[in-house]
Amino acid sequence: MAVLKRHSGFEMFSMDEETVISLPGLTIYPEQRKIYRNRQEIPLTTKEYDLLCLLASNRGQVLTYTQIYEKVWGGSSTGNEKIIRFHLCNLRKKINAISQDEPFIIRCIRDVGYCFEVKSE
Repeated sequence: MAVLKRHSGFEMFSMDEETVISLPGLTIYPEQRKIYRNRQEIPLTTKEYDLLCLLASNRGQVLTYTQIYEKVWGGSSTGNEKIIRFHLCNLRKKINAISQDEPFIIRCIRDVGYCFEVKSE
């Protein structure tokens, strides 16, 4: 540090700690757009990643199809429940392919939307 102070031409940069969403068996690094299940990276599409982040960051809350579609895809969600279901089905397969134990669940609330729940909470 003393050497840097003597050489005023050097710029000091500070590194902020990265925000991490940590749940039992699942770690999300939003700035890197990476998801890990039991320390193994899960390759997700952009929409799957956005969907998982939205649900995980709102865990315990029921998000309607409209809320999900507007946040992940933007625009009106009229009749787009099938698109959400399709991406959630693929997301569940990828998450469960790494580990069959389920410390969390993405629960479907029929005709309403989805809820991310951590079983230990």
